[in-house]
Amino acid sequence: MHAKFTPEERVFQQEVREFMTNEFTDELAARIRHPDSFREAMIEWQKKLDAKGWAANGWPVEHGGCGWSATKRSIYSNEMALAGAPDVVPMGIKMVGPVLYSFGNEEQKARFLPATKASDIWWCQGYSEPGAGSDLAALQTRAVRDGDDYIINGTKIWTTYAQYADWMFCLVRTNTEGKPQAGISFLLIDMTSPGITVSPIISIDDEHHLNEVSFSDVRVPVANRIGEENEGWTYAKALLTYERTALSGVGYCKRTLQRIRDYAANERQGGGRLIDDPDFQARLADVEMEVTSLEYLELRVLNAVDKGGAPGMESSLLKLKGSDCQQAVQTLYWNLAAAYGGVLPGDDHQNVSGHAYGDQARREYMFGRATTIYGGSNEVQRNIIAKFGLGL
Repeated sequence: MHAKFTPEERVFQQEVREFMTNEFTDELAARIRHPDSFREAMIEWQKKLDAKGWAANGWPVEHGGCGWSATKRSIYSNEMALAGAPDVVPMGIKMVGPVLYSFGNEEQKARFLPATKASDIWWCQGYSEPGAGSDLAALQTRAVRDGDDYIINGTKIWTTYAQYADWMFCLVRTNTEGKPQAGISFLLIDMTSPGITVSPIISIDDEHHLNEVSFSDVRVPVANRIGEENEGWTYAKALLTYERTALSGVGYCKRTLQRIRDYAANERQGGGRLIDDPDFQARLADVEMEVTSLEYLELRVLNAVDKGGAPGMESSLLKLKGSDCQQAVQTLYWNLAAAYGGVLPGDDHQNVSGHAYGDQARREYMFGRATTIYGGSNEVQRNIIAKFGLGL
């Protein structure tokens, strides 16, 4: 791909590379990795990106986007991954942002878009419920109109980073008659509102990413509803296409494969380097080919968006293929650490496995089991592809 870069694109690549070198310092990276400083450090990093004009690079130019081509977006993503720098937290800029500028009224755009782009608002997503995950239309969190407010009661689950969030974009049921999809509304909820309880969920990677969020008579102004009442399913579907596109994980896969190559070059196996072992080479090559095909699929989708389209069924292809690739990379990484049997926290600590990266490999492997579930399970993605792509 590099041979196809134009001179302008090569200059841009160097600009991104220099920015990552100068701004994503080791000190900042360490604070992002630590749970006690994660939120503050991520906001600091995102504000650096915003000051450069790159935080909301996928937004339309009139709302602060960059107007980049698909190639430039790919260059940016690759250079960020190679630097080990995190992308923006997706719930704000990549998920609710497009809904706001596509369906929000002018007052909502003025209130929320600049603050979202500047990382002055940390968003979380209120979609899944204990009884409504892949079957999202079965959600039961109720919003009952009371004058200029809705009164919210119910529970959301698997709510990523709700413990940090200032606001939630949330699907609620405003009508119980007719088709389930026809009675859903899309609300923006201030997380400091009385009646909201956030309870942590510790996942199998031993980290606190997820939460259960309960609502007990929570008042939300009607003015915080996006679009029309009972039409939230339309906006939710649009958001999910952007979410699934953002979940492809190309940059993560490429960065982790480079780690694997570096570690395998120093790993001894049977008197030689693991990187020279034919079986390992074959496994590594298989995964690298899959990631390369995923990258080109992502570029095709981004090119379609550049021409005025929206990520539709193709976003399901990206999410499906991306989750498979991420799990394949994580499996290879963990196998490299020789942690074939360690499934409990600490089982593959470096004192046991003999590798300083063993614990990291375990955590990424464990967290990666969720990639085929969040954003719509892979089974749901196959149904979408069959219906809208193949007409079945």
